[in-house]
Amino acid sequence: MYNLVMTLLIIDSIAIVIAVMMQPTKQQDALNALSGGGGELFGQQKKRGFEAFMEKVTAVLGFLFFLFALILVYLGSK
Repeated sequence: MYNLVMTLLIIDSIAIVIAVMMQPTKQQDALNALSGGGGELFGQQKKRGFEAFMEKVTAVLGFLFFLFALILVYLGSK
């Protein structure tokens, strides 16, 4: 059981890296961080399509990562 959870944790961590790398870049956010953020007065829009999907996938994978890590700690203590 320990080895199964460890394998799932490794697969999940690789999937998180891939999901983060697939997210669209936000160059405007980086520009606002350097210039003081004045350009985002009316720029807040709801995320749609691929960007929203990738954000949800990353959140689910992150939750699974912590769940597998907690299960691994529990199994390791036994």
